[in-house]
Order: sequence, then C-alpha cells, then structure tokens
Amino acid sequence: MILHVEHVEVPAPFHLTLRFDDGDERTVDLESLLHGPIFTPLRDPEYFAMVSIDPVCRTVVWPNGADLAPEALRNLPSVTLPKHA
Repeated sequence: MILHVEHVEVPAPFHLTLRFDDGDERTVDLESLLHGPIFTPLRDPEYFAMVSIDPVCRTVVWPNGADLAPEALRNLPSVTLPKHA
C-alpha cells in the first residue's frame, strides 16, 4: 500500500501534525531536517507555515518545491507539544 497524507497542520514552528490515509496521526519536529538549499527557506517560521498537500502525490509540499514523502514523515518520532493554558 502506498502511504498518503490526508491532513496537515502547523501546531508550532517547524512541527507538523499529520494524518495519514491509514488513520495514523502524529506530530513531528522537522527542524533538524531543514538543511540544504531547498529547505533553507523553511527555516523561516512564516514560510514553513505555507505547507500544503500536493493534490496528486498527497505529499507535504511548500511553494518553493520542497517536499517530504509520507514514508519519511512516518519514520520520524512522534512528539508531544506542551499544552498552552
């Protein structure tokens, strides 16, 4: 089965909350991955927040062409963000 992203949110800078088409939901921290020319713009939190889902491939993408495959995102450890009062 090919894994796809169904939903993406940005709950905090450099974090994505994802729902995959198999029902798995997780929040991942991408800050340590944002290196190299294609990912440098994503180090700006406002630009990072421009993430969307490619309608054909159903990967997460940014306006500059940066993308991350669902399988790579699924292999990242899930993190728990602190709750704000």
